[in-house]
Amino acid sequence: MGDILVVDDEPKLGKLVAEMLELDGHYVQRVGGGKEALSAMGNFSMDVVVTDLRMPEVDGLAVLGAAVKQADPPDVVLMTGHGSTESAVEAMKRGAADYLSKPFSMDELRVRVKRLCELRAIRRRSSALVERLTPTLVAESAPMRATLEAAMQVARTSTTVLLLGESGTGKSQIARRIHYASAVSTGPLVELHCAALPEALLESELFGHEKGAFTGAQQRHAGHLAAAEGGTLFLDEIGELSAATQVKLLRFLQDRVYVPLGSTQERTASVRVIAATNRDLKGAVTAGTFREDLYYRLNVFSIVVPPLRERADDILPLAGQFLSSRGVPEERLSAGARSRLELHGWPGNVRELQNVLERALILSGDAQIGPEHLTLSVAPRSRNVVSELLVPGFDLDGFERELLHAALERAGGNKSAAARLLGITRRRFYSRLESLDAAKDGDSEG
Repeated sequence: MGDILVVDDEPKLGKLVAEMLELDGHYVQRVGGGKEALSAMGNFSMDVVVTDLRMPEVDGLAVLGAAVKQADPPDVVLMTGHGSTESAVEAMKRGAADYLSKPFSMDELRVRVKRLCELRAIRRRSSALVERLTPTLVAESAPMRATLEAAMQVARTSTTVLLLGESGTGKSQIARRIHYASAVSTGPLVELHCAALPEALLESELFGHEKGAFTGAQQRHAGHLAAAEGGTLFLDEIGELSAATQVKLLRFLQDRVYVPLGSTQERTASVRVIAATNRDLKGAVTAGTFREDLYYRLNVFSIVVPPLRERADDILPLAGQFLSSRGVPEERLSAGARSRLELHGWPGNVRELQNVLERALILSGDAQIGPEHLTLSVAPRSRNVVSELLVPGFDLDGFERELLHAALERAGGNKSAAARLLGITRRRFYSRLESLDAAKDGDSEG
């Protein structure tokens, strides 16, 4: 049950509404106008405000405006007179939870208020679950704050979500926060990594199979869809699905039905789907490797998780969070190490940052972590590194040679791939590497 504020300048109707809601066990406070409502909201925390729309001096829209500015905004239900539909629609756009047109049934009002209180309780439990079951999400940067805000907005719905972003950016963490902040947070969260399984096994794991469906199928297997009933199914690396599996997933998203391998009977599942990919799905659609209709079914609400190089304000807080999780104070990072972390381009994103710090803890022992303990795969970000390099005695040829070899190492010895990493032609890469290596060998001989 909830704490309800009833606002109406008609004493008889206000009293009747309050009495009906009290019958359901709510704590109800009744006031006779908008001015009193503003005062009440300033002094007490409310779950739901039931207010008349048309009142003298301070009307229902003004009450709504004050309500949505509260630290913990109550849900607002507007009671509107006949012919006030346009005002009601405007109120919904401004954040009202519901409205009732007069004359209305008291039972209908009681049902709607009860539903709002139940949803509010679910949101509070979900918020607690988010904090308890997911790590604190670092979002000091504007791009990450926008991402988190979008995730929390869509969490309140049952809409299919598509998470886009490079590997290691934290898409799975965003998916978990969406689940635990949703109305199905008490249901299961089932994760399936589509790139980790061969095609035949992936279809079986997703949709399940009957006994004898294929060689080795010695017993019936329910599958991830069935396991996620009443909760969320998170499909990571959705771009790796085969054409056959794409067709079956499309049918499920359209009709909420599927057929396990080896069965002829349709099954249903009430499941919210969140998908993620580091691939360019639009490009895959153009190339004919990903179904266009499935893409649009998945892309109902897309969220781009930014790469770490675009959220520079989060680098040091993320490093501090990782060190704290290992019981290491942030002060162990020297000023030089901090600077180097901030300058790095982080092609491997958050995952690379964690790996670098893990190695640095090993290399540094109990000493302070310095730049020499940070094993970075590629050169720092060029937009910040230039001023750092322009010092007397800087060896441009030596730096270029190190850059070329770093790219070559990252590309696994493939010179063509290394050239692509640097944005230069294969011929230019070959020529510069050969020239710089020869010059270094000559200096050594001399």
